[in-house]
Amino acid sequence: MSEWAALPKVELHLHLEGAAPAAFIRGLAAEKREDISGIFGKDGNYAWRDFPHFLKVYEAACSVLRGPQDYHRLVLAVMEESAAAGVVYSECFLSPDFCGGGDPGAWAEYLAAIREAAAEGERSCGLTLRGIATCIRHLGPERAKRAALCAAETAGDFLTGFGIAGDETLLTPADFLWAFDCAREAGLRITAHAGEWQGPGGIRDTLRALRPERLGHGVRAIEDLALVDELAEAGTVLEVCPGSNVALGLYRDFRAHPIHELDRRGVRVTINTDDPPFFRTSMIREYEELHRAFDWDEGQFRRLARQALDAAFCDADTKSRIAKKLEG
Repeated sequence: MSEWAALPKVELHLHLEGAAPAAFIRGLAAEKREDISGIFGKDGNYAWRDFPHFLKVYEAACSVLRGPQDYHRLVLAVMEESAAAGVVYSECFLSPDFCGGGDPGAWAEYLAAIREAAAEGERSCGLTLRGIATCIRHLGPERAKRAALCAAETAGDFLTGFGIAGDETLLTPADFLWAFDCAREAGLRITAHAGEWQGPGGIRDTLRALRPERLGHGVRAIEDLALVDELAEAGTVLEVCPGSNVALGLYRDFRAHPIHELDRRGVRVTINTDDPPFFRTSMIREYEELHRAFDWDEGQFRRLARQALDAAFCDADTKSRIAKKLEG
């Protein structure tokens, strides 16, 4: 067993469907008599060639998730995997577009099943889960409005945030201003994917238009040290996913990844897995590779876990409870 397995961890950037174990999706496809065998390699894991192909494999895997009960089962499977890696608190991205096609009534049914599974999973494996609703950038602003309305109507103790995912190279952050204003008015906390496939300019546009507390990825800020200083001064949190960035070719390996330099320059970084089974990673592997690349020790990992908890979108009582686990 890895020396990092038992260290309590906090994860803020996890796509629910993207965290579906390959065996779970294969089993679900078999139950539905769907042939999606082409998305798996000989070893049974997801197989993709590049980012466009990854998106197609991802969509094919999602195609067998068709109702609230499927998502109930998915949440339990994902929580079991995360808890086995030592995660004690996790926030996952949920899309009203995937869960009910943007229909408020259908979304409410999906969310009820997800919440029920989260409560069941917490009882069985001790991991606390919260949800962040996301709109999908490449589906456009009108669909984003529908997603925001769904999120606003179900904001509460479980659904605590709103964000945007999808193809970062399409449209502009300002195109989604209505959706984010709607979510913010409902009391939802704000995060946004930026700085993965676009450089510093995309990050600046996102910060200016959407005013997020956190950025999904954000790592390409390193290409503009003035922007790095601004992020550090503002306290903007980066949901960094090193293994994902390496797997998708943004950086050649962990040693070339900017997370260490961003942290050294005072940016509030966190460690996350993004879509772990697709990228052959886990929170344990992230810790192992960061230790190997930068000689990060237990003290550094505990500091970043606490930093992640401070940036979490949950209530104060939940934070207090999780903080005690981090001290263990």
